[in-house]
Amino acid sequence: MTQRTPYAGLRVLEISAGIAASYCGKMFADAGAEVVKIEPPEGDPMRRWSASGFQPATDRSGALFGYLNAGKKSVVSGTAELFSDVDLVVTDGSAGWDVDAVRRLLPPGSATVVVSITPFGLDGPYTETDLPVNEFVLQAMCGSIGGRGWPGEMPLQAGGRIGEWVAGSYGAVAAAAALRRSRRTGQGDVVDVSTFEAMVITMGGLSAVAAGLPDGGQGLPPRNLELPSIVPTADGLVGFCTITAQQFADFLVLIDRPDLVEDADLASFAGRLRRREEFAEMVENWAATRTTAEIVEFAAALRIPVAPIGTPTTVTEIDHFRERGVFVKNASGHPQPRVPYRSEAFGTVDPGEVPDLGTHDGLVSWPVRDRVPAAEGAADPAARPLAGLRIVDFTAFWAGPSATQTLAALGAEVIKVEGLRRPDGMRFSGGRPPTVDQWWEWGLFFLCNNSDKLDLTLELSLPRAREVALRLIATADMVIENFSPRVMSNLGLEWDAIRAASPRVTMIRMPAFGLDGPWRDRVGFAQTMEQAGGMAWMTGAADGPPLIPRGVCDPLAGLHAAFASIAAFEVRDATGAGMQVESTMVEAALNVAAEALLEASVNGRELRRDGNRGPGAGPQGVYRCAGDDEWVALALLDDDAWPALARLLGRDDLAGRADLAHEPGRRASADELDEAIGSWSARVDVGDAVDRLRAAGVAAARVSPAADLLTDAQLTARGFWEPVTHPTAGEFLTAGLPFRLASVGEPWFHTPAPLLGQHNEEILTGILGMDSDEIRVLAEEKVIGTRPAGL
Repeated sequence: MTQRTPYAGLRVLEISAGIAASYCGKMFADAGAEVVKIEPPEGDPMRRWSASGFQPATDRSGALFGYLNAGKKSVVSGTAELFSDVDLVVTDGSAGWDVDAVRRLLPPGSATVVVSITPFGLDGPYTETDLPVNEFVLQAMCGSIGGRGWPGEMPLQAGGRIGEWVAGSYGAVAAAAALRRSRRTGQGDVVDVSTFEAMVITMGGLSAVAAGLPDGGQGLPPRNLELPSIVPTADGLVGFCTITAQQFADFLVLIDRPDLVEDADLASFAGRLRRREEFAEMVENWAATRTTAEIVEFAAALRIPVAPIGTPTTVTEIDHFRERGVFVKNASGHPQPRVPYRSEAFGTVDPGEVPDLGTHDGLVSWPVRDRVPAAEGAADPAARPLAGLRIVDFTAFWAGPSATQTLAALGAEVIKVEGLRRPDGMRFSGGRPPTVDQWWEWGLFFLCNNSDKLDLTLELSLPRAREVALRLIATADMVIENFSPRVMSNLGLEWDAIRAASPRVTMIRMPAFGLDGPWRDRVGFAQTMEQAGGMAWMTGAADGPPLIPRGVCDPLAGLHAAFASIAAFEVRDATGAGMQVESTMVEAALNVAAEALLEASVNGRELRRDGNRGPGAGPQGVYRCAGDDEWVALALLDDDAWPALARLLGRDDLAGRADLAHEPGRRASADELDEAIGSWSARVDVGDAVDRLRAAGVAAARVSPAADLLTDAQLTARGFWEPVTHPTAGEFLTAGLPFRLASVGEPWFHTPAPLLGQHNEEILTGILGMDSDEIRVLAEEKVIGTRPAGL
């Protein structure tokens, strides 16, 4: 029997010429929607794209196009009638299909949701001037490149066009929420996604918030890389991640240096940065005599986040992925990652055939449907899409809280539950030293990822706390957690207990590696996912080790979990029953890193890191300018602009060379061109360099430090930074969401991240009906509180 899919019967039109809108469409196709691509006569340019330069046969499409578009339909002609009763239109504005063009084809009073995914959104100064950019230049603008590398050395991009995948993921979440509102109100909506804003949130820009805290958040750290991270072993590479103080202490034991456990300077990241050569030498000397498998086994036993480094040719053979069936065969028989969430209550769609251009012309029939009018008063059109839903949030660190914060902004009531012995670890990260009163309320990423939530402390190691938790869950629509699977089992809060509390509650589980498999109980953070999933392999200097993109897998996992959550609500609406959904962090990372695997398996080409160079632009790089640590990023996206760039450099001799007229030739001469550009830029102020490059038709931007984003003209014009007033941290600017809904005409967030246990009485009294005596007993028994245990 075929399982129900969350979006069966949903009609989606997609117009795209890149990754973002196409991945958004793919997420709906995976969940059962009928997705029809509208293509120009020459086809989506992604049909001919290959990051390795491989040119498929004329009757075949590129590997990445196949991954993004399997199971979709393609039409070129006869498209106007498809707009008469469509549920969702996703566009990146290509081929003239901007929001206005789409809306002109929709009938009056349409309930259609239109999603626009563009570099800067639909308005603002960068949009108005049609600023030319690609992913690389956006990374320079959003703080990603400026934060990656060693002080004084060239900063480096994150490989793999990750920002475009992020933007598509945000688009899918926003679309799913807007569709929910549309069905309840009978009104359409417009979703305006900015790729730049999505990258600010996920790829380095959030640290800008620290600069806006009182005293500048104690200053932002200099450009750096993680220590420890990826190191050579006797037979390959292994990746570590030590987020907590305990993990770093255990790491020192692992490398046979327990004598350094009490070294407070080395325990601090600032200290390791100063002593990085000393530290790197001791780690590399230890690892060089051991195999990757041995190190992974030892580190996992100590609960240190660890992983072998996934490469395009080895990732499918990693034991955990193989045993869990993470990779499935597409229609042409090549491996690709499966959908990164799953449930026994619903199905997802296996990879289908890749459509030929226009193969479905005249074959898509979408007759106008009879719609049941929304009952009067059933849904307030002014309410946010998820209003009326209650979520009990057991998540911590970044991935889970980013998911629940997004759901809170979209209207859900989110109650964050924290222990007293182990509150959310992000409370203690990057804030204030323990000498400061309430120092646990200053954690930067906690402040950035927990707005609009209520906070309840429950020390779940105590039986009474579990009873309270289950009473709260019985009032909720959803529970979300991101512990390793053993934790909820030890607490007696696995799916059977949740379902017994209420048959309508859905449980979203976000384990690092999954609910089963050899790595089931391992600890993992975003850095671990980037190491194992192949992202790190694509980042770094061509002659250097892989580097992690730095944390983007956390919000990516959160977005996929948020999408799975809204999809699960669709199923529950139809069946009345809750369900357990597994949304695995590493599988979200594998989906976004799929291009390298596809190039290797389909085209026999192994992609690898190449510094700041990349396909689709030549030259492309970061170049030092006059001044202190000032750099300009540029990408030549158009062959026609090459002569103007050469003349700007004072190199008329290069302008006329036939071998440099096209991108492949310029990429072959990249070293020569880098030298020419670097000689010019070193004599020029960075602002002047950017202006002159743009005037010559070259995509360019200053490599911005994160702190400067607080005053960025585009972000300011679009109201991206939202003011909040925190009881301890005071007034500061926090990031909103990287999209707007036409139906939401106010800032996303009303309240800042909560204090520990700030809403204990409000929740226990207002929701659970407890009286003051019951609450007093809970406090006396240390079930609830407002201060971490032991502090």
